Amino acid sequence: MLIFLIGFMGSGKSTTGRLLARDLSFGFADIDNLLEEREGMAVTEIFARKGEEYFRKAESEILDAILGFERTVVACGGGTPCFHDNMRKMKEAGVTVYLKVPPDILARRLSGGGRARPLIAGMKGARLNNHIRRLLAGREGWYRQSDIVFNSAESGTAELFSLLRPYLEQQGR
Repeated sequence: MLIFLIGFMGSGKSTTGRLLARDLSFGFADIDNLLEEREGMAVTEIFARKGEEYFRKAESEILDAILGFERTVVACGGGTPCFHDNMRKMKEAGVTVYLKVPPDILARRLSGGGRARPLIAGMKGARLNNHIRRLLAGREGWYRQSDIVFNSAESGTAELFSLLRPYLEQQGR
């Protein structure tokens, strides 16, 4: 079984994914990390040197490789479900979970710097908040196609596990 965590950057896909994988005794895969390993450079460098179109194609290739995995929690990039036929592939291969976080909380999480994110580079304050709202509005339709919509700003992995239980039981887990 594959569990795909999707949502906007800063929604906690990687952090939640690691915790969930540990609790389920599943493997964990982070699409951005796998892409960085394959390309030998950071996501921001890939965007800068090769462009978003190249990045999205490479991201889809990484997803295709992951589809052959078993018992894995996958942290997807924020745009992964929105390009090519990635969302369809994920839904056919496993359960998709949208980690929904309000834009103001995303802006607060993303304004602290930390991991470089090419789509919001150099943005702060109201500009960052407005940009997040615009990007999120464009992606929300994709995210909402998920099997589970989980308000991750309000709940923890125990609540997520209870929502996943029927899917796990269906797989004989």
